[in-house]
Amino acid sequence: MKNYFLFFITLLVSFFCYSSNNKDTILNKLNDAVKNKQHYVRLKEERILNFKKLKSQNLSKEQEYNYNEALYKEYQKFNSDSAIFYVKKNLKIAEELREKKLLNLAQLQLANLYSSSGKYRESETILKSISKKELEKSLLANYYITYREFYEHYNANSRNREFLGQIGKYRDSLLGVLNPSSLDYKINKIQKNIYHRQFDIAKKELLVLLKDRKDDNPQYAMITYLLGNISEKTNQIELVKKYYALSATSDIKQAIKDNASLQELAMVFYDLGDVDMAYKLTQSAIEDALYCNVQFRTLLMSQVYSIINTAYLEREAQRKTELKVYLLCISLLSLFLIVAIIYVYKQMKKVSRIRGELYESSQKLAELNKDITETNKQLQDRNAQLSESNHIKEEYIAHFFNLCSAYINKLENYRVILNKKATAKQFDEIYRMLKSTTLVDNELEELYKNFDIIFLNLYPTFVKDFNALLVNDEQIVLKQGEMLNTELRIFALIRLGITDSVKIAAFLRYSLSTIYNYRTKARNKAVVSRNDFEEMVMKIGLISQKS
Repeated sequence: MKNYFLFFITLLVSFFCYSSNNKDTILNKLNDAVKNKQHYVRLKEERILNFKKLKSQNLSKEQEYNYNEALYKEYQKFNSDSAIFYVKKNLKIAEELREKKLLNLAQLQLANLYSSSGKYRESETILKSISKKELEKSLLANYYITYREFYEHYNANSRNREFLGQIGKYRDSLLGVLNPSSLDYKINKIQKNIYHRQFDIAKKELLVLLKDRKDDNPQYAMITYLLGNISEKTNQIELVKKYYALSATSDIKQAIKDNASLQELAMVFYDLGDVDMAYKLTQSAIEDALYCNVQFRTLLMSQVYSIINTAYLEREAQRKTELKVYLLCISLLSLFLIVAIIYVYKQMKKVSRIRGELYESSQKLAELNKDITETNKQLQDRNAQLSESNHIKEEYIAHFFNLCSAYINKLENYRVILNKKATAKQFDEIYRMLKSTTLVDNELEELYKNFDIIFLNLYPTFVKDFNALLVNDEQIVLKQGEMLNTELRIFALIRLGITDSVKIAAFLRYSLSTIYNYRTKARNKAVVSRNDFEEMVMKIGLISQKS
């Protein structure tokens, strides 16, 4: 049960960390987009310019109308003055062609641009001049959209509940003519659900739409804006920031200047007390609204800007006051520091005289300390060596007496055997025994065995430590029953302080060249420096001896 609880806590902490990082990433992307806003504008302008270069001189009136309409769509949310210019050109073409459908389409487009630019009377005049009964069915959706947006733009500044009713009325009419499977139908239906406070239904449908769209899709900004709007109405502040930031980022990257999300997000940050972020977003939103000449946005942002700008100026004034206080404190501290420096300078002049006298003494003391340190180090090494020597001597004296006693007994037994055989006049047998090396070989074997036992008793980790000085592939592996082999005995003797190859050869009954080869071969296999190898061998077990 405890494990499940810990797992749950870990999962919960991980989720919140991920959510926090995800939120910060979204806001960072928005900041980057605002910072690089002019880059996206240049890309948009370059795309429009390239499209204009493609225009042929031999276009028919219908083709020119379509060409102008394409430019109108490019400019619609980017620069309304340019969009109006191309729509007016289409009005003339439609009049020349006497095409009622083309004329009505251009008039609806112009009415929509006028309402967004704050020319409500001009927009209303155009809309009233269009007869809905005579309007083509294919333009009914445009008609209802234009009327709905007209009242939305008008209501943005007047806040008249009568206009809200008109917006709902034309939205319902629009839903009656749109294809239920189309995205425009789904978004308008969602907006209706939001108006009727059916937030759960609207949010569920929006999340489904969001899955199928990337942030470069024109409808992505609208979907995320509506999600932000729902989150704001349901007091989910983190989601409000997330979705408005996603919407605003998408609009900026697509160079859409009619950007509602920036305005809403600015107010969110202002309510949260982040005046700097609110001011930054408000400035960006006003720049976009003025650039596009979206009058109703400009008026809305002007109201918001006055509030946020006042708070920002107050914050800046407070910062300036704090800065003055800091500067005053720094000035006083600087004055104190100057006085302190003068005082210290005078003291230093006094000290410098004493320092000159102390310098020579300190040099002498330093040399004496160095000598003492060196002497102490040598004494420590000597003490360690003496301690080790005493330990070895104690061990070996005891074993020495035991071995001497054993060898005396063996010699006595050998003498008795020879004496018996001499008495029995078994001279051939005596000659055979004296000629045989079996006894010597057995005694040597016993000697080496005792040596191994005594040495490993003194240095139980010798084999392991010795192998640690060799490369992995060349380490010594003892046979079954072996304690030390010839190579290890050579270096065991070296560890005991017998470094003369002649003495080692005599003890182990090998030739001098054999001992030399063993030592050279081991140095070549060492992981340490060849010159330091035997010195490192001499230190095996030293730490344990010291302790």
